[in-house]
Amino acid sequence: MSPVPNARVLFNAIPQGVPTPGQTTVYDSSQSIDLESHPLNGGFLIKTLVLSIDPGMRTRMRSTEEKSYATAFEIGQPLEGFGIGVVLRSENPDVAVGKYLQGRGFLHQQYFVLPSLPFGMFFLDRHPALPLTTYVGALGLPGKTAWAGWKDYSRAKKGETVFVPSGASAVGTMVIQLAKLDGLKIIASAGSEEKVEFLRKLGVDVAFNYKTVDTRGVLEREGPIHIYWDSVGGETFNAALDNAAVGARFMECGQMTTLNSVGSHAITIENPMAIFGKSVSIHFITSFLIIPKHLEEFNRVVPAALVAGTLLRSPEDVRHGLECVGEMIRAVQSGETRGKAVVVLGEA
Repeated sequence: MSPVPNARVLFNAIPQGVPTPGQTTVYDSSQSIDLESHPLNGGFLIKTLVLSIDPGMRTRMRSTEEKSYATAFEIGQPLEGFGIGVVLRSENPDVAVGKYLQGRGFLHQQYFVLPSLPFGMFFLDRHPALPLTTYVGALGLPGKTAWAGWKDYSRAKKGETVFVPSGASAVGTMVIQLAKLDGLKIIASAGSEEKVEFLRKLGVDVAFNYKTVDTRGVLEREGPIHIYWDSVGGETFNAALDNAAVGARFMECGQMTTLNSVGSHAITIENPMAIFGKSVSIHFITSFLIIPKHLEEFNRVVPAALVAGTLLRSPEDVRHGLECVGEMIRAVQSGETRGKAVVVLGEA
């Protein structure tokens, strides 16, 4: 068989602020691969089908000397993250040809070889009624993070009030629906009128565009807040803290407003004594620590609910081809995407 193109997206330079396509990341189409004869050395060959473009990728665009919970990308090497692929060839007895794989460890490359399943990559039992992209959204890391975080930390009681900024995101969509099932009053924000309308369809009681409506004013009118699912940090965190109820639970899932800061990434808590005075508990959500114990229940309940329509998927912003990755990363970090950011490379 003649070699076929094996394009990839390389990490090229540590960004100052929002990543720039062609500078921070570079699309490289110079490589090729013979799918029939490429050495496997006991491993297996994967064809990448779908890549998830997540906000947290920005935290890995740093020096390898700067330590964090997630390993840094290496200059000159392909980006890596969450995705979906199919096994084309295998010399590993535990990984059969034709199996779909889902999870972390996917290179931003059309084809690649792994020696064994890495931590966080699983076999995918695909439901025929659900698009493949669902498995990097509602049935991927975002949905599982929302499910596990809510189950572990919300301690939700009927009649309480929850605030979910970035409510139209894949994580936010799941959190809102879980809160609705628990009988909570839901306040949620998004960055466009289209997304706000989607929030209303989800059943959000108070939905608003944070770009045109003052968040603090909304919380002062509609609070106090018993549960805060934080994915943005910054001034939104401070507004939530000032309007928190006694005994409120804050779940820290991300700090989007600080990801592209130049210099210090610290968040200034304007009223730290409110944490003590209101007995606010703050829980930091580390997905790989909390998802495993909830995975069996999640896999039993959520796919069936999505098929039945009792749970809804978040909107998706789907683009096609590896050459779109750099621009999609920029759009995610700039808040310009219209839903879960997904890059589709092809079909099985």
